[in-house]
Amino acid sequence: MSAQLPPTEPVAPAVAGARPRFVQVWLRPLWLAGGALALVLGVVGIFLPLLPTTPFVLLAAFCFARGSARCEAWLLGHPRLGPIVRDWREHRAVPLRAKQLATVMMAASSAWAAWVMTSGWRFVPAACCAVVGAWLWSLPTRR
Repeated sequence: MSAQLPPTEPVAPAVAGARPRFVQVWLRPLWLAGGALALVLGVVGIFLPLLPTTPFVLLAAFCFARGSARCEAWLLGHPRLGPIVRDWREHRAVPLRAKQLATVMMAASSAWAAWVMTSGWRFVPAACCAVVGAWLWSLPTRR
């Protein structure tokens, strides 16, 4: 006969990179402020063509997930901004229509900036939009 060992309590695995509670308390307002700033920039980007909306809304969701569950829930439940975040989290892909629209808007705003700006800096918006466009088209496409 073999002796049975007494049942043991499951041991919680150590979370890699877990921070002490006092560090989390100080980081929470920073995550919340970063999320609020990103959300404001995203909303402003709705009206200014050179400022992209979607990346800022996704950044806001990322920050809110770490800083405020209430703000994250509000953003996910928002009728206009929530689907962007939920779609990204579910599929990790950008709809083809969004890629096309973003590309057209970035090209139009870059052309407008090159026309209006007189200094040697007039091609900086086009360079930034080219980098963002390359990143955007490198993401998976959802039809």
